[in-house]
Amino acid sequence: MTVSAPLDPPAHAWAAWSPCDPDCVAHAADRVPATRTLRRSAAFGRALVGALVRGERIAEPETLRSRAAELLNALGIRLEVAGDATLSAPGATGTLVVANHISWLDIVALLAVEPVVMLAKREVGGWPVVGPLAKRAGTMFIDRASLRQLPDTVREMSALLRDGRSLVVFPQGITWCAGTGGHFRRATFQAAIDAGAPVRPVALEYLQHGAPTTVAAFVGEDDFGSSLRRVLRADGLTIRVRNHRPLLPAPGREDRRTLAARAQATVCGARLPLHG
Repeated sequence: MTVSAPLDPPAHAWAAWSPCDPDCVAHAADRVPATRTLRRSAAFGRALVGALVRGERIAEPETLRSRAAELLNALGIRLEVAGDATLSAPGATGTLVVANHISWLDIVALLAVEPVVMLAKREVGGWPVVGPLAKRAGTMFIDRASLRQLPDTVREMSALLRDGRSLVVFPQGITWCAGTGGHFRRATFQAAIDAGAPVRPVALEYLQHGAPTTVAAFVGEDDFGSSLRRVLRADGLTIRVRNHRPLLPAPGREDRRTLAARAQATVCGARLPLHG
């Protein structure tokens, strides 16, 4: 998971950048009463403490999945899944899961579907709430400002996929208020090609009472506390996780650019009927 987008131009030509800022963020429904907000806040605090006291056991798949689901429940968020019930696709290798990026809640929702390894920027480790959980869950942290680190990261990702471990990345590299802006960066797709692993495109959507909403977006110069307060006050918030059919890289006939374009077209294109 990556933090909110900088408002200034990127440091180099390959750096991720988004024009979204807190002005993009708005409720699509009335706010919940203060009493319900307080109850949610208390429940979220209890769920967070319950996760943290698990220590290293939080990395156990079922523990991680159930704790992520408990955090969503505490916030009053409904989770719906379309397509396959899991992120990993059947096969001898792990699956490279690629999703659009809107909020810090993206990672919580995906872990509630299936605990998989996450690729996150280094700064996430210092975030409140998410940081400690990410570290204990075995998240891979990278320095997105360092192009020199990228080849080693791709090799490490490829090794994990060959070992049967599935991995989630956000190829946009930064958050967008509606989740469909920017381009899928192609570097991480090389790991799937090298490992001969399938790519699972996943589309994330946020709704309030069925209407699209930006209330959960974490963009621009927004801070975690403000974002959490908005989510606590959001009524009827749902996260839809749409798991599309895996894409299989064509050996010797498809490069990472083409694979990234196919994945982005899938995530930002057709919709699947809900089943869960």
